[in-house]
Amino acid sequence: MTTSPRPAHLAMFSIAAHGHVNPSLEVIRELVARGHRVSYAIPASFADKVAATGATPVIYTSTLPTDEDPDAWGTELIDNVEPFLHDAIQVLPQLAEAFDGDRPDLVLHDITAYPAPVLAHGWGVPAVGLWPNLVPWEGYEEEVAEPMFAELKASERGKAYYARFGNWLTEHGVDTHPDRLIARPRRAIVLIPRALQPHADRVDGSVFTFVGACQGDRADQGEWHRPAGAEKVLLVSLGSAVTKQPDFYRACVAAFGDLPGWHVVLQIGAFVDPAELGEIPANVEVHPWVPQLAILRQADAFITHAGAGGSQEGLATATPMVAVPLATDQFGNADMLRSLGVARHLPMEEVTAERLREAVLALVGDPEVALRAKEVQERMANEGGTTHAADLIEAELP
Repeated sequence: MTTSPRPAHLAMFSIAAHGHVNPSLEVIRELVARGHRVSYAIPASFADKVAATGATPVIYTSTLPTDEDPDAWGTELIDNVEPFLHDAIQVLPQLAEAFDGDRPDLVLHDITAYPAPVLAHGWGVPAVGLWPNLVPWEGYEEEVAEPMFAELKASERGKAYYARFGNWLTEHGVDTHPDRLIARPRRAIVLIPRALQPHADRVDGSVFTFVGACQGDRADQGEWHRPAGAEKVLLVSLGSAVTKQPDFYRACVAAFGDLPGWHVVLQIGAFVDPAELGEIPANVEVHPWVPQLAILRQADAFITHAGAGGSQEGLATATPMVAVPLATDQFGNADMLRSLGVARHLPMEEVTAERLREAVLALVGDPEVALRAKEVQERMANEGGTTHAADLIEAELP
């Protein structure tokens, strides 16, 4: 740990979602340990988790769907983007009032926190993005964003969305197109390893700096002990959001239940009753939630949805993975993991007990996979993690 010559007031902004809060926590903990005062704007459901880092939770009321209600996000692209704008408009005055008379020296923010750069502009302080997933590369707009949003922008609902967004920014003196407000920051620290980034050679290094995994010891999440006699350990987890997949869990039980030498930890989330899985073999333990990193440090294989958090935890522990993506950036992550030679990409619609078992056994039995996993693990460790992230943030202080 280093000590900053001048303790500062930092304000972090995020939403009530594990995949957006968790990546920032160790960085915040390190900043507090260096003597900085950190205010962390977050809905009440995550206040305790934030407070455990030593930061002060600044509670606001959000209208966004949460991990407890993933179906509320709808099915179309416009359904996914409108809630963030609606929430930002009603959150901004809450946060402006909360920080009235206590403006920070520096704003930190997740990519979902639209009010943060608007507040930073009004306060006249710099803003730094803490990016928990893939970043845009040079050419990203033409290759990905424009084709993806073309139909939305041509629709009446899409035009209304962009008009409302643009008017909101103009009202607060921000001369930035809505598409660039978050996607093209002045400065961002990327909390994933460079190995997971597509077209990493085309990412602007003057804006985006990869620091790799910022995981900490996660002792507060609990421990897990490998059972005596378990020759191999498999963790199965689809993260915290899209976990209502009983057919998939049944396939996992069928694939690995009673498989000689194997012990299985199966995380099923909050929306599936273990009774839906039928009879559970003695070598399978089923939980709604598990201390994932603690298990991965002892696991031999990992079946994952390939979210940003799970992907880099698998890489950081050199655990071979079977990627079964479900949404958003998970499909790209799955392809990146496969290209690194440390994983297989198995689409959910192709999942069977036989395919799962074959994929896991092939990975674990291939010494080249283990070698490549170790190489990636070492490259990640050299990116600096939490300490490097905190150093970069301190360098941005006015």
